Amino acid sequence: MKELLKSVIMDQQENTWDPSFIERQINHHYYDTEEVIVISGIRRCGKSTLLNQIRKTLSENDYYLNFDDERLIGFKVEHFQVLFETFIELFGQQKIFYFDEIQNVWGWERFVRRLRDQGNKVFITGSNASMLSRELGTHLTGRYLSMELFPFSFKEYLQFKHVVFGPKEIQATRQRSELQKHFQEYLHTGGIPLYVRNNNDEYLKSLYNSILYRDVLVRNRLTNEKEMLELVNFLASNVAKLSSNNSLAKVIQVKNASTIRNYLDFLQNTYLLFQVFKYDVSLKKQLQNPKKTYFIDNGLVKKLGFMFSDNLGRLLENLVFVELLRRKKQVFYHKQKYECDFVVKDGNRITEAFQVCYTLENEETRLREIKGLKEALSAFGLDEGIILTNSIEDKFQIEGKTIRFLPVWKWLLI
Repeated sequence: MKELLKSVIMDQQENTWDPSFIERQINHHYYDTEEVIVISGIRRCGKSTLLNQIRKTLSENDYYLNFDDERLIGFKVEHFQVLFETFIELFGQQKIFYFDEIQNVWGWERFVRRLRDQGNKVFITGSNASMLSRELGTHLTGRYLSMELFPFSFKEYLQFKHVVFGPKEIQATRQRSELQKHFQEYLHTGGIPLYVRNNNDEYLKSLYNSILYRDVLVRNRLTNEKEMLELVNFLASNVAKLSSNNSLAKVIQVKNASTIRNYLDFLQNTYLLFQVFKYDVSLKKQLQNPKKTYFIDNGLVKKLGFMFSDNLGRLLENLVFVELLRRKKQVFYHKQKYECDFVVKDGNRITEAFQVCYTLENEETRLREIKGLKEALSAFGLDEGIILTNSIEDKFQIEGKTIRFLPVWKWLLI
């Protein structure tokens, strides 16, 4: 095992920071604190790149291992001590460790806790929310800080495209037009870094297959591939629409709704998709009401679902939802007589409300969106709400409430 580890470690030392990479935002407190830093997110959203960005910043950066390497399939918890000794033999004594996709090794958290308790600094990444939270909660309670990484934001997308987007450019006509053009591209391609770079559909297919087969079917010992494929296809084709476990069970012809609930849990653990609850003070009612499903990235939505030309509104809504998550918002939807796409909870109260609509050219659509937002503002005692659209910017008062219209591209750059 030691000779194999030496070979893998030295091969992976070449995984260093490339100046062409986009630097992701990271709180510098993460560098100074003694807690273990846990970076989680969907496969290929840039976790390894961020880990190498951190390595570039710190003076000790040799103790690095990516466990998502086929040569390490036989690596078990008892091999961590051999790994520790191998690091010392190769690089001498260091106090900072970097472990990529560590959830592939059962029992990893015991070794990481030992490292931390011995005064070492540890950075880890992982692509399974449930496994990370379960293991961290069991053995590392109070000893770690968590950071979720998403595909490129619109700001990062523009940086990658070398587009300037300061206050001056947002206001100037020619630059605004360029920003709007890039936003339309971003709306359709999403922000998976290598897909943004190469625009290769086969890359998204490969990513999805890795998630579906390795992270869902194999990890959870599932055998009915057809059911899972049909579930994902239906949800991607109906992104942002309401559904229940019972209705989904009928669609893909599964007898038990609890099977659907399990499938959805497995898919959410990979960060591929998310379910949004209707806001209610009763947790029981939240669980019973239909939910809205969103995906981590619009590029994946278009690849996995059957999209019509009039689905721009739902792509826009999906994009806004992911941005709210990126901004660390706790998101629900509101529905009484009318519906409001997103309400944001902070502490024990709703503090923000958003509608998302691609175009408001149809008067009936405009009235529906305003009524849904106004109803949410009244329900939660809010004075102002936002309707995010493709291009409209305006503001007006109605029954003591302020309604703001903002282009999504501009909201993303605020």
